[in-house]
Amino acid sequence: MNEVNFPAPTVRVLDYRYDPDALGSQVLPHDEIHVWKQKLNSEFAGVELFGRTLSADELQRAGRFRFDAGRNEYIVARGTLRVLLGSYLNIPPGQLLFTYSEYGRPSLVNDSPVRDVDFNISHSSGVALLAFARGRKIGIDVEYVRRDFGTSEIAEHFFSTAERAVLRDLPQEQRHEAFFRCWTRKEAYIKALGEGLSHPLDQFDVSLAPAVPAALLATRPDAQEVRHWKLWDIEVPGDYAAALAAETDSRHA
Repeated sequence: MNEVNFPAPTVRVLDYRYDPDALGSQVLPHDEIHVWKQKLNSEFAGVELFGRTLSADELQRAGRFRFDAGRNEYIVARGTLRVLLGSYLNIPPGQLLFTYSEYGRPSLVNDSPVRDVDFNISHSSGVALLAFARGRKIGIDVEYVRRDFGTSEIAEHFFSTAERAVLRDLPQEQRHEAFFRCWTRKEAYIKALGEGLSHPLDQFDVSLAPAVPAALLATRPDAQEVRHWKLWDIEVPGDYAAALAAETDSRHA
């Protein structure tokens, strides 16, 4: 079978405000990826309402958080995931059933009426991103850019040889932001793969220099795998970095 290259999907970035009556039913075309941005702190007033949509295991996990802020972030983010998924699938949020991979990645159970919907969620220090697509694997990551984080040590330990070389060549004042650009792009890709940090971060290269578009540059050991993926930066507040990874349609032709 000949491989066919399709145009990259369109990414629509939307702002989420909790208003179940206004949300209604959402349409998710196959050639679009929807990314919802949410300020978690502004939704804390609805923690109790969001909590009512969660399953027993989700509530149990929420209870493991030591501090209220972390617990509330988790409840609101997971409740939002259920509300949005429910709006795409026309299913009440509390009736959605999830299963988890060996790496902890959630997906809808096999008997879901719409099984081709992939989704991913990330939240950090009060900001959440939730991504949805049909017929393609996706991953998303957002990180708060901590100024007290030892980026050089982490990069030397986890980044690829090519990425470390680019980082070292940058002016010192540009390296911190470049590290987080690299980290979120790599996290988004391994989350899309569904393998989490079990996938070696030095087995693929992403772009990271300022003004260079987000891109997956190389994959190892299969050099052809790079052709099946696209990366995007997602615009977030200045103290954050975020990226989206998505599988293209070419391998399914």
